[in-house]
This record gives sequence, C-alpha cells and structure tokens, in this order.
Amino acid sequence: MTERGRQSVERSAHRFRIGPSSINWGGQALTVDIDEIGAPLPHRVRGRVVVHTAGLCSFTTALDAAGRHRWGPIAPCARVDVDLQHPAMRWSGNAYMDSNEGSEPIDRAFREWDWSRAQMADGSTAVIYDLRPKCGADRVIAQRFAPDGSHRAFEAPGRQALPRSAWGLSRTMRSDAGVLPRQTRSLEDTPFYARAVLEAGLLGERVTAVHETLNVPRLTSLPVRLMLPWRMPRRA
Repeated sequence: MTERGRQSVERSAHRFRIGPSSINWGGQALTVDIDEIGAPLPHRVRGRVVVHTAGLCSFTTALDAAGRHRWGPIAPCARVDVDLQHPAMRWSGNAYMDSNEGSEPIDRAFREWDWSRAQMADGSTAVIYDLRPKCGADRVIAQRFAPDGSHRAFEAPGRQALPRSAWGLSRTMRSDAGVLPRQTRSLEDTPFYARAVLEAGLLGERVTAVHETLNVPRLTSLPVRLMLPWRMPRRA
C-alpha cells in the first residue's frame, strides 16, 4: 500500500514492478514478490504469494448507470500459496482475483456498497455487488463463475442487516430467507471500510463468504484523508 513515483515503476506484458516489489505472470500462475516496510509502525513485510489461476474470465460490467466504473473477475476460482518470511507465515487456500477501474473519482457515483463472494459446493464462486449510488436506484449485480471461466447471472436474495462494525459502519448481506448471516471473523475494520468472513445462505446452500462494506462519504471525509498518509506512505 506504499505510493511510489514514476521512477519506481516498470511494466511489461508479463511483469509489473513497484519499488522493490513485483508481480510476474507465468501463463498459469501470478507470482507476487513483496519487499516492503509496513505502516504506521515500521516493520518488514517480505515474502511471496503465488496465485494459481484456473479458467481466466473475460466478464466485465459497469457498476454505475453511466458506465464510468467497471468491475470484472480475472481468476474467480483460484488457489493461493502464501510464503512470508516477515512476518513468518505460510498457508494455502482458495483465492479470488478481480479488477476495478474508473474514469472518475469514486465519490461522484456512489454512497456505499456491500460486496461478497462465496465458494459454492460445485467449486464455483458466487459474487454479489450491492451498490447504492448517489443518484438513481440501487443496483445489484449477482454472477456465478465456474472454474472454467464461464459465468451466469442469478437472482440475489434479500438484503439482511449485519451488526455495525467497530467504527459504526452500517452493513448488510444478501442471504437466503430464513438464514441469518453471521460474522465469524473480522479481517479489516477501518473508519470507512470493513472486511469480514461470514456464514450465510446462498442459492440453497450454507456458504462461507468474504464480505466487505465501503462507505464513500467516510472515505472522502477530512479526518480520513488526514489519516491516510500514515497508512499509505509515499516514497520515491
């Protein structure tokens, strides 16, 4: 999360370097070599993350009515191997990789959103974007991605309230009727963003989902903007 200048960035068809860290594409796996200093308290973050992709996906869709914000999974049904030396940590598990891009600042289009992804029993990944724009009606995108990269839309279940985050963020999760979503682990809790692991119901299955909530007015507020440089330092 370190911001760096142009002289610290290199990009080719298969490699992207940012300072001492880099991302390399080998045709079937994405290798991320990390060598950074963490913040706000300085600490070494060094190691390697390898994302083993299954079927790559070409699906993209607009998140807003004007089409200025776009999202699409790249490897929605992947595996990951994490091998860190600092801090000492090693594990493997399910993975998901996507892309977000926009042609305007995010606060021009959105107030907030809830997003979730869940691995289904057949190995597919179900993703729900529950978007609340600044103008116009709410927008829901629900897509199920198969390991071969194919996809199909499905009808998202109703919205159910979640407990507020430690910073007081209002959160919701779309879960099957009669199945109350339950948080099992908090992954990240900030004034404007929360990420957690939830148990819920989806398409008739009991699932474990990764869930996030983004509150855009909080993100663009003056206190948060003053705090961000401590979390995302700038280096040459």
